[in-house]
Amino acid sequence: MFSYATPSGLYRFRRKRKLCSGRASAVLCGMLLAASASAGFFCLTGPSSHAMWAQQTGPAKPVVVQPGAPGQPSRTLPSSTTKATLPPRSQADVEFMQGMIMHHSQAVEMTALIRSHTESKDLRSLGARISSSQSDEIKFMQRWLAAKGEPLSMATPGMPDMDMSRQPMALMPGMLTPEQMEALRKAKGAEFDRLFLTGMIQHHDGALTMVKDLFDTAGAGQDAGVFNFATDADNTQRAEIKIMQTMLEKKPLEEKR
Repeated sequence: MFSYATPSGLYRFRRKRKLCSGRASAVLCGMLLAASASAGFFCLTGPSSHAMWAQQTGPAKPVVVQPGAPGQPSRTLPSSTTKATLPPRSQADVEFMQGMIMHHSQAVEMTALIRSHTESKDLRSLGARISSSQSDEIKFMQRWLAAKGEPLSMATPGMPDMDMSRQPMALMPGMLTPEQMEALRKAKGAEFDRLFLTGMIQHHDGALTMVKDLFDTAGAGQDAGVFNFATDADNTQRAEIKIMQTMLEKKPLEEKR
């Protein structure tokens, strides 16, 4: 014999089962909340949960490091100095780039004399490196000035519409005088080597002075492009000065043989 549950009995069974299931869920949630409370956090949803999470964790304070000038250490600044703003434009940056274009141009002119004035392989190799690196840097400085809407050369005092490439101008630190350049053009062989090396050391020393003057000027050298270029130029030209000094010291020995 089969027994069938009446509709009313089936309803009471289902309702009882649902209540039991609900009680079990409530007990489970209570256990989870108790465990969460003892661990120090709650699983919440909605806007209030986001606010509580942000309040508990809080944003990490950024570390601000200001790079030092060549040879100087970096320093950590207070986090309050961080702002999403670019450094103010410095006229010293513009004049440094304009002056360095003129400075580099003379160095490239000097290296162009090497092939026809000396047979020294060491000097030819050095000259090729200086010419290549400084020609590339001239292009970089020209692009930087163009992006800032600045002229590629300094204006002549009293004649703002004229540039210094067409007018008599004061030489940048270390640049060879017209008389020195003429002597270099007339020299050949060992004499040319000596004049070139002494002249280029003088030239590089002047570039180091220009970099130092830039970083000694308040507010200057903060632009990333200017800072990186000036720092690289300082490091490169210091290394090349040492190379040229070594070449000058070896020269007398070679001449005695």
